[in-house]
Amino acid sequence: MGVGGWSYGGILTNYLIASDTRFKLATSGAGVAFPLAFYSHYQYIRQYDNEIGPPGQKGLEPWIKISYPFLHTDRIKIPTMFLGGHKDFNVPLPGSEQTYQALRNVGTEAQLIIYPRENHGIAWPSFQRDRMQRYLDWYAKFLKRAVASASEIAET
Repeated sequence: MGVGGWSYGGILTNYLIASDTRFKLATSGAGVAFPLAFYSHYQYIRQYDNEIGPPGQKGLEPWIKISYPFLHTDRIKIPTMFLGGHKDFNVPLPGSEQTYQALRNVGTEAQLIIYPRENHGIAWPSFQRDRMQRYLDWYAKFLKRAVASASEIAET
């Protein structure tokens, strides 16, 4: 079973793969796993401020809680592909870059795809096609391996 999403779906994917081990792969597009690091750069800071208060107002505990995926990348063991637009001002690309690098540093297979000149939504048809093909290839690669492993176990 795989999991993936874009924008808020990418944010939720990051949280899910840090919290649940049943998935075999993930794709996280235009996501952030460390909102505290994006204070003042992230479009949704006003919503966070309204929901949990600015950092320091109620302490850092709520911010640490929502930064769980990045702060627990050592728990993420599944291959994860991160994608984003180079000029995404909605959910800035460094949100994916940070988590990608953190996963690589703990030895988890990860891939980072950056679409040049693209914003939050991937607009160029060739990039849209590329993104869909990368999803298909990523799922085929890791789900095939998972199916093969299950078959090997059944044979023994």
